[in-house]
Amino acid sequence: MRNQRGFSLIELLLVVAVILIIAAIAVPNFLRSRMRANEASAVASLRVINTAAVTYSITYPNQGFPAFLTTLGGANPCTASSSQSCLIDNVLALGTKSGYSFAWAGDGLTPSVTFTVGGTPQVVGASGQRMFCTDQTGVIRYDSSGSNCTNTSLIIQ
Repeated sequence: MRNQRGFSLIELLLVVAVILIIAAIAVPNFLRSRMRANEASAVASLRVINTAAVTYSITYPNQGFPAFLTTLGGANPCTASSSQSCLIDNVLALGTKSGYSFAWAGDGLTPSVTFTVGGTPQVVGASGQRMFCTDQTGVIRYDSSGSNCTNTSLIIQ
């Protein structure tokens, strides 16, 4: 009688089935974890933007807060000025980071005394679930629908 080596077809099918079951359990958890990480990154980005805006208003008191989000950034090598302050990463200054899009709205005055900035998930339910916003007060708020954060939305604790 010959000595058989290797696995039978049934054994291989069982191993593949077990791997598929484990993957079916792990993938949704991974996607939820990535969405939570994107939301945490969006909140951190809003804190950075808010701090940079306050720093800008102190550095350039005749301008107040910047008129555009791009004013807070600058490509490397960066030389600081009132039109390109080099306070935040240029990727964030261009308005997207970690599955979120950031939009700046100034008051149009010179010197500017108020602003609002919002972070919206690029794909609600995939890159993030909640929309975040902040203004010159530094309070970060959120809207769980992912679409309409205002200064009356819930505050992040």
